[in-house]
Amino acid sequence: MTTDRRAAVIGAGAAGLAATKALLDAGVDVVTYEKGDVPGGLWVRGNTSGLSPAYASLHLNTSKKRTEFADFPMPRAWTDYPSADRVARYLDDYARTFGLDGHIRFGTSVTGVEQAPEGGGWLVTTEGGDTARYDAVVVANGHNWDPRLPEPGYPGAFSGTQMHAHDYLTADVFRDRRVLVVGMGNSAMDIAVDASHTARGPVLLSARRGVHVVPKYLFGRPSDATGGVLSVLPWRLRQRLAGAMLRLAVGTPERYGLPAPAGGLFQNHPTISDTVLHRLTHGEIVARPGIDRLEGGDVVFADGGRDPVDLVVWATGYRVTIPFLAPRWTGADPEELPLYQRVFHLDDPSLAFVGLMQSTGAAFPVVEAQAKLVAAHLGGAYALPAPERQRQAVARALSRATARWGAGGRPMMRVDFDAYLAALPREMRAGQARLRRGAGRPAAPATRQETPA
Repeated sequence: MTTDRRAAVIGAGAAGLAATKALLDAGVDVVTYEKGDVPGGLWVRGNTSGLSPAYASLHLNTSKKRTEFADFPMPRAWTDYPSADRVARYLDDYARTFGLDGHIRFGTSVTGVEQAPEGGGWLVTTEGGDTARYDAVVVANGHNWDPRLPEPGYPGAFSGTQMHAHDYLTADVFRDRRVLVVGMGNSAMDIAVDASHTARGPVLLSARRGVHVVPKYLFGRPSDATGGVLSVLPWRLRQRLAGAMLRLAVGTPERYGLPAPAGGLFQNHPTISDTVLHRLTHGEIVARPGIDRLEGGDVVFADGGRDPVDLVVWATGYRVTIPFLAPRWTGADPEELPLYQRVFHLDDPSLAFVGLMQSTGAAFPVVEAQAKLVAAHLGGAYALPAPERQRQAVARALSRATARWGAGGRPMMRVDFDAYLAALPREMRAGQARLRRGAGRPAAPATRQETPA
């Protein structure tokens, strides 16, 4: 199948590769822009983009069967939780297997995406000054590359070394230093465990709020293996059942000296780690409350305690940044950008997003499903509902997400992994029915044009 449409994909990480493949499968002419020198994006340590947060010890925190692309299963011989380096090779294999490399412009940064002034479509401008016109643009630039530090910063001044988790590579940086890790996410736990093997004295792990800590295995199986079975239940019931299983298997976070979680399981993102609980019980990692202030070489905590610290790791997450789009398209904060099905821009669906979401499970199956929806639309096999119905659907989704995750939990971006993956095929069928009724056909292709800026 071929069409006369032409699309640009921005980014060749997992989301961009899935989008490129899906668009090619739908007969769309694709050019994919990638800042780095290889496919795989943030999973590739040493990628010349300089954006990868991957560290030497990083492994998947979702099992391979719940992480793999449906179109490209991970090898059966692999362990349940492959390393980041192996995942990077998997993405490279994916690109080569489906012939994607020939459509990717490596070493090419996009600096601007604007609507074409006449003739329809979009103008994509690169750092090298080239501009090309496309019928559609798929944004797949990821959102774990622009480090977020505490805002506002803590009072006082610190005389030691500070770094963000994004810049962490190996535990050698902690050797013979007194280390404080701030945060309770997966990276914070991993880094604290790594540091506990080389640091001077116990590693301090500080957080204002707690999270549920889920081991990678429960009752001899990957802990996310029950997700598909329980997904047919309402999330409140799933929460009670899974919470009871977790307490039976490992107890509560408070048992290990960690702060109590702010909400129930499935309401805040759990941290997946076997080793952090082991290191806590051995005293190699010691929990601390949130920071009150910094005083020279000391850190003073909210409970009045004080510890000497040589190095602070801020494992405090990332901003969502889309630097090549004007605020006209992203709003004041891209985290709050409303998208139909977390994919299509409400003002112009020829601007689509793959991966601008926060899933309760793995990302790869989600971006693959999103990519197929985009491709079906651009390939003429799926029609969107009327704009007003799209806005109503977004409002309903936001209301449900806010009730579950709270207004401060990125509710606009949140998707329930199993529910979302079940919903997108239904949406695809609904869009096919709309198409048969003659609704929501994509606009005519834009005029071809490629000129230096």
